[in-house]
Amino acid sequence: MLDMSWGEVMLIGGVALIVIGPKDLPKALRTVGQVTRKVRRMAGEFQMQFNEAIREAELDDVRKEVDGIRDTVRGASGGFNPVQTIRDELKGAVEARAPKPSSATLADATAQLKAAESAAPTTGGAYDVPKALEQPVAQPVAEVRAAPEPLPVPGSVDDPYGPAPDPTPAPHGPAPSAPAAGH
Repeated sequence: MLDMSWGEVMLIGGVALIVIGPKDLPKALRTVGQVTRKVRRMAGEFQMQFNEAIREAELDDVRKEVDGIRDTVRGASGGFNPVQTIRDELKGAVEARAPKPSSATLADATAQLKAAESAAPTTGGAYDVPKALEQPVAQPVAEVRAAPEPLPVPGSVDDPYGPAPDPTPAPHGPAPSAPAAGH
């Protein structure tokens, strides 16, 4: 409260009581409260408008930066098209590998083909079929493995670990002793 101690507030209240009088003091305090409220409201509105002006100034700066970036992108996008660049490179590579057309005409190529066919012996078919091998190549014979011996059944005579243990449980407590002979 404006950096005043309680003692200072009491002193101001006492002076106001003497100067204004007890009859008009509540009316004066109400007026002071209304003026204080109006001053605080005006200060709050001023601060709110000030903050809004700062935000708008910052937004204008940001908006200008975004517009500048957008213009830069629009200007660059016209000269750079990665899909078209890749298409052009592939087309150039394919055209470079394609054989160059000869200057021979179609009639000359047909005549050369007929001459090659008449010079080659015919095998009776329209397609060249490779001749069968005169001697068949010997294929290595896979070794035949004998089937493995079956495993022994546990507890059987063939079991290398011996017969199965006796399933009857051992009695609890001391073992019964045999009667002593001769006593």
